[in-house]
Amino acid sequence: MKFKRILLKLSGEALMGERQYGIDPVRLAEYAADIKTITDSGVQVAIVIGGGNIFRGVSGASNGMDRVQGDHMGMLATVINGLALQSALEDAGIPTRLQTAIKINEVAEPFIRRKAMRHLEKGRVVIFGGGTGNPYFTTDSAAVLRAIEIEADVILKGTRVDGIYTADPEKDSNAVKFDNISFDDVLKKGLKVMDTTAFTLSQENELPIVVFDMNTKGNLLKVVSGENIGTQVNV
Repeated sequence: MKFKRILLKLSGEALMGERQYGIDPVRLAEYAADIKTITDSGVQVAIVIGGGNIFRGVSGASNGMDRVQGDHMGMLATVINGLALQSALEDAGIPTRLQTAIKINEVAEPFIRRKAMRHLEKGRVVIFGGGTGNPYFTTDSAAVLRAIEIEADVILKGTRVDGIYTADPEKDSNAVKFDNISFDDVLKKGLKVMDTTAFTLSQENELPIVVFDMNTKGNLLKVVSGENIGTQVNV
């Protein structure tokens, strides 16, 4: 395997499957099956998941809600998604721990770096919920922060698009896909990979990012095995 310890970033919207909102149990089961293929190969897996299928703090703020209050609601949405993913993973036979940046001791462990790393070493998948625990930070920022803290080899950003393109491939049929691109070139070309705070943090810590299509069965194993799937962003 090319990567020994990964952080998988999933959007909340990905859990909707074919639905308009909420959580699709079929999509959850598909993700759990794919994650099992890499944990069975000895890869240590941590996951950060968004909450956009339930609530987005930014959307709430744009409709007149207090931004901090909205972001707290978004953090709770990521915990709900984390619980759903934990259930699906354990149904697939994968030992799992959910750690949160905000204390909800009855449903999850608080985030403790050493404990998270110990879980990973023991072969448990660790799901990080609650974002960074702070308003005004996205789950992209949480993913990069946690990846750095647990000394992950790479961030795998699972999306519905198979990589980074010169333009949105769903809108522009002439968009060209990059197989590899540098952090500097992403910024120069104004390409959207993550929010700027998260992307800069990843660049400063020389943490590579791979953007790939998570919804194609088997892609996760291919990425971790080092196959040229998606787009890799390097220093």
